[in-house]
Amino acid sequence: MVKKQFLHPQEIETFYILPTLRRYFALHLKERGMKQKDIADILMINSATISQYKSTKRGHQITFSPFIENEIQKSAEHINDQLSYIRETQRILKVIRFSGSICEIHKQVSLVPNGCETPVTGCHNLQIKNK
Repeated sequence: MVKKQFLHPQEIETFYILPTLRRYFALHLKERGMKQKDIADILMINSATISQYKSTKRGHQITFSPFIENEIQKSAEHINDQLSYIRETQRILKVIRFSGSICEIHKQVSLVPNGCETPVTGCHNLQIKNK
């Protein structure tokens, strides 16, 4: 189980969301009939990592909502090379932030300070605002 400590939303993305997202993408690409080596090349990871995703040794520490899982599946249909992988990863990260799913994932793996709401913290906002 995950040790509960305070993590910034960016750490949640780096340590939990991205590995889980890669796992979902790898499994969807495999279902499409893509070879393990080709999937590893697209995802810019080691081929052995794909096997670890399949056996849930990696990328399984968080649970996405059905809505996010559906969005991941849509994105996986558009992944054919490294550039489309990066584009679709960014799309999913935006969806996770703007839908508020980042908050639910944050609560799964980290302590969350009292009063932590997206309007207060700006976790959903990708643009820097001048004050």
